[in-house]
Amino acid sequence: MTARMQMGSNGLKCSRIIAGFWRLKNWNYSTQQLLDFIYQCLDVGVTTMDHADIYGDYSCESIFGKAITGKTALRDKMQIVTKCGIRLQNSENWPGVVHQHYNTGYDHIITSVERSLKNLNTDYIDVLLIHRPDALMDADETARAFDKLLKEGKVRYFGVSNFSPSQFNLLQSRLQQPLITNQIECSVSFLDPLHDRTLDQCQQLRVSPMAWSPLGGGNLFTDDSEKTGRIRNVLKTIGMEAGLNGQKTGEYGIDQVAIAWLLRHPSNIFPVLGTSKPERIRSAVDALEIMLSREQWYRIWSASTGTPVP
Repeated sequence: MTARMQMGSNGLKCSRIIAGFWRLKNWNYSTQQLLDFIYQCLDVGVTTMDHADIYGDYSCESIFGKAITGKTALRDKMQIVTKCGIRLQNSENWPGVVHQHYNTGYDHIITSVERSLKNLNTDYIDVLLIHRPDALMDADETARAFDKLLKEGKVRYFGVSNFSPSQFNLLQSRLQQPLITNQIECSVSFLDPLHDRTLDQCQQLRVSPMAWSPLGGGNLFTDDSEKTGRIRNVLKTIGMEAGLNGQKTGEYGIDQVAIAWLLRHPSNIFPVLGTSKPERIRSAVDALEIMLSREQWYRIWSASTGTPVP
């Protein structure tokens, strides 16, 4: 079972593995099937649920909210993360936009959160993220919206998603409360946050990053490129090594080693899984048992970059 860890130096305790609901609409789950999935996540300690207002053309929050309606005890066992700041064009569920754009203005943030609260059937959001950097973001205005939502008890903590270090610093400079996360793309096949100072900043500020697409969007299993082949081969070898030295009988899967590679980073990464399969959730939780050595970690890094450590 996965233990919870504090997100950020003064943040919320979240499960180290996070369940993501980006494609919930495409799962075609009945309300009962979704409820069963949520309970199965909770049973293995995955208590943190990741959403965004735009997922499923603004429908996924409502699908999730319908499943937990009237279940106060269930809501109390989970942490709900959601995002705002993107306006989709030609949406059936939130019409009025001809050209997709970003909006981090005061009115939009307040309106979006009110919609999310209603759709999710909850009185509060545990963590609200700005979904994408907005070139027109007025940091004072965004901070004013955060302050209002915090004072009203509608949002407990705040963070960002896909922000560069300078964009993160700009918003943080206007806030009294610390941002507790930056949700970024990061995986064994996407190393940019290691090299563009994003993870350096997270460690410096004791901000806990969340990693979306931690298995490369599934390409780790299906892509036939030379790079992915190299990565798979090394992950498989290390999975065999970890199985011999670990707590289980037999080797660990390449998915588990890829998750363990993220967990090994000292910034305390929280992987966000987008799977609808409980067995994939359980597999990711088992990855918490793996403690990669520095040598193993860098073997994976070299497989991804195609170069030896300088």
